[in-house]
Amino acid sequence: MTATPTTPPPEGCIDTQVLDHVLLIGINRPAKRNGWTPPMFRQLAEAYTRLDDDPSLRVGVLHAFGDHFTAGLDLPAVAEFMKRGEKAVPQGLVEPHDFGLPGYRRRTKPMVVAVKGICFTVGIELMLGADIVVAADNCRFSQMEVQRGIMATGGATLRMAERAGLGNAMLHLLTADEFDSAEAFRLNFVQRVVPAGQELDEALRIAQRIAAQAPLAVVATRLNVMKAIEKGPLSAVEDFIPVQQQLANSEDAAEGVRSFVERRPARFTGR
Repeated sequence: MTATPTTPPPEGCIDTQVLDHVLLIGINRPAKRNGWTPPMFRQLAEAYTRLDDDPSLRVGVLHAFGDHFTAGLDLPAVAEFMKRGEKAVPQGLVEPHDFGLPGYRRRTKPMVVAVKGICFTVGIELMLGADIVVAADNCRFSQMEVQRGIMATGGATLRMAERAGLGNAMLHLLTADEFDSAEAFRLNFVQRVVPAGQELDEALRIAQRIAAQAPLAVVATRLNVMKAIEKGPLSAVEDFIPVQQQLANSEDAAEGVRSFVERRPARFTGR
């Protein structure tokens, strides 16, 4: 598919588009290789919050306009925030990196990301903070903060080692080297690699498949996986019986049984 962008202001913007139960979230500053500015971060958080708050939306797809996902931070635009120890995202919103900062909400609904071309620094951290990543085969990745005298604080220091092991994480975090889609796939940073130009279609296909499932069960399953990763398996196991009981008493669970008996696709409502 081809998402239609608005004409962005010089500082860039985030465009949104609804396709059935899917919220497309587009990074829109192609003239600057989608370099991130404070207004873009705020608008991204607002889009993630909309996804969580709108009951008609079930899955998000983060993508980018232009040839590249992002060249990373627009350092002159964000440097003063860093020096003051401030975030560009207002408290109370869903924080897109999703690592549980105090004062911010955490995302509950699934996020699929389609990356292409250059995907540096914050681009890697946003995709690692999502759930499923589709990469074009022309991607160039780099976590280059040490090259700029700063540290990656969008989740790379947490999630690279979690996905790829300590040595692989240190290799890319400490050298600021550039690696390709095949390496990102080997490291479990991305889940699909497709020919350039097909990444958004594939991401949307996955999102629509997720959106066809029972929404309450999708959210509960995602949150249980995250709990197991962050708090350990025993903590996640404690939720098995009470969460399953709650789900089993939902209208969607009843519809799941009916559709099984009647041998037809289920029509879930999220209730």
